[in-house]
Amino acid sequence: MPVNSKREQGKDAAVQGTNDSSVVSKVSAAAQGYFHDDFLRHFVCKVSRRAPLINRGYYVRWKAVDHCVKQFFHATKSCSRRQILSLGAGFDSLYFRLHAEGALGGVTVFEVDFPEVARRKSALINSNTCLKDALPDWETVSNQQTNAVFIRSGHYNLIGVDVRKEQEVEATLSRAGLQWDAPTLVLSEVVLTYMETQWSDAVIGWAAKLLSQSMFVMYEQIHPDDPFGRVMQNHFLKLNSTIHALQQYPDTVAQVQRFIQKGWEKCVCLDMNQFYFDLLSEDERQRVKGLEPFDEFEEWHQKCSHYFILTASKGSVNNQALLTLPKASSIPHISPQWAEHPPLVVQPMSGSPSIEAVGMASAVLAPGIILLTGGCGRSGRDTAARVLIKEKDGWKCACVEAYGDKVVSLYQTLTSFPGGGAVLFGGRTSPLNPIGSVVSVTFDPDNEKFQSTIQLSFKNMVCTGTGPKPRWRHTSTLIFYKDKNFLFVFGGRTEKDSVLGDGHFLCLEDNHWTKMTVVGAVPEARHSHSACPNGEGLVIFGGLGKGGRPLGDVFYLRPTSLGFCWETKTLHPAPVPRYSHSAHVINEKLVVVGGVWLQADGVPGVAVINLNTGSCVEIQLDTSSVPWPLMLHSFCSELLDSEGSEMVLIGGGGNCFSFGTHLNLHPLTMDLRPILCYSY
Repeated sequence: MPVNSKREQGKDAAVQGTNDSSVVSKVSAAAQGYFHDDFLRHFVCKVSRRAPLINRGYYVRWKAVDHCVKQFFHATKSCSRRQILSLGAGFDSLYFRLHAEGALGGVTVFEVDFPEVARRKSALINSNTCLKDALPDWETVSNQQTNAVFIRSGHYNLIGVDVRKEQEVEATLSRAGLQWDAPTLVLSEVVLTYMETQWSDAVIGWAAKLLSQSMFVMYEQIHPDDPFGRVMQNHFLKLNSTIHALQQYPDTVAQVQRFIQKGWEKCVCLDMNQFYFDLLSEDERQRVKGLEPFDEFEEWHQKCSHYFILTASKGSVNNQALLTLPKASSIPHISPQWAEHPPLVVQPMSGSPSIEAVGMASAVLAPGIILLTGGCGRSGRDTAARVLIKEKDGWKCACVEAYGDKVVSLYQTLTSFPGGGAVLFGGRTSPLNPIGSVVSVTFDPDNEKFQSTIQLSFKNMVCTGTGPKPRWRHTSTLIFYKDKNFLFVFGGRTEKDSVLGDGHFLCLEDNHWTKMTVVGAVPEARHSHSACPNGEGLVIFGGLGKGGRPLGDVFYLRPTSLGFCWETKTLHPAPVPRYSHSAHVINEKLVVVGGVWLQADGVPGVAVINLNTGSCVEIQLDTSSVPWPLMLHSFCSELLDSEGSEMVLIGGGGNCFSFGTHLNLHPLTMDLRPILCYSY
């Protein structure tokens, strides 16, 4: 299709609109102290504060590009002339920032974008004293024949020309003074992917052909086919800004091969989790963590696994500027080794009740009755408890009459106890307000209104002894020890503690926080892990550990005559580390479902761990019957029968960076019989 067609012009206008959204987000991140840039704010009407997840996302993008620019400057410091060619620059402030830092010695910046974007930027610069002062020798030159516009000064050139028009770009850049044999840094931040792949490939090719001493830096999306990738693609489709290249080049390996095939000599490509953990210092990560309250780990890690930073080089000088990972990466590449086993089928629950929320807690009150509390849905935090009840024609959401103390929080725990009812502990109303209350939830199954309405009583329990500090993303597990029922609370996080590793025992007979003797190798502090009853003890798996790295370990809390003992379980092969998953022990097998890992090609399915032998297998999920992208994190699950042959998955999803909120629409069931009868 011709570049000038009306349809393409409409798409071009939509792509230009992404520039406006991007600069507003960058301004927000700068205003919150993620990075220092006094010039971005001059390109927006007002400073708007974005969500912490958006700020972090634009921070890591800015930091990666800044890292590459500094690497280029360092590698070419002995060269008398250097150039930066920024493709699709939009309202980027790089030149003005470098000018203020005094870093432009021998450096000339060339910015290329659509003529309309260049005109708008030119007008903004011309109307702003702060920006004009950085361009003392400013002049405007235009070409009526080609509609190309460029603004020229000693170290800065703003050029309005369509990057896809190779000959026009080459001629205009030559007139602007770009020297094709000088060391040149080519920047492309989420630009080429909006072009048809044939055009973006051509740009990469002509840059390699014309710039003999150059480094190409690109930041774009990858992994289009997993649930997060599908949500990401749908977002850009709605904006009429289809992202093209990731279909043909879906991962970092394919991107490297792409650049080598187009004429670049060397290429290194990292996803943003690799960049964040391996190329940023611990001090810098700690600084960022302290900037504002943050609790969107799942969406943050998924966002970072779906974007990459790439450097490609031509010429020996620029080879020194390529991204370099440490010899021992802190993020090893781990992909599930799928067992030769049919995928487990996941399908919408019969009756299909609508429940859309993340961070809920669940408990089975009685056979066929599941209680859900807390969480956050499309309208915010949920104040009402919900009950799923099994009827002849399927599962339904029952009417609930709740009495007593109101519970409004996310990431709390709800634990069934013998005789009917449950204990609710912890949670948060915001990342600054954890909850430490213990609430008893009871109901009367013999009530005459039971078939149409379920009456629930919520009552704060008055507990004695020294209990745990308020927290969320912890676990609370029922264990039976010396003829008494205990609620064992482990891990989690607070507004000040990023992870907790303490354990506490609440005796449910006398509501007393009881000190117990616990020996052995205590598990690493963590949150968003799982803890399941196993015999008279419990099994802990996974979670997010110190420094924000997912864990893949198993610990068994074994009862002894004097108290309890922690024991580690050696697994072979090691499962994919994960957090924000769910787990259940069924017939001495730990069945772990879903969760988040740092690499998109390692999206967990189901891990089955034999607790006797330590053997572990990973099994894929068949989600073909689920008519939406299924995100299995921040969800809850329950077994639907005493044999553990069927599991229900409820809720889950999250805010997918700037792509909108995606919540699983309905509860789902999963048939576990194939793994229960299989010998692992």
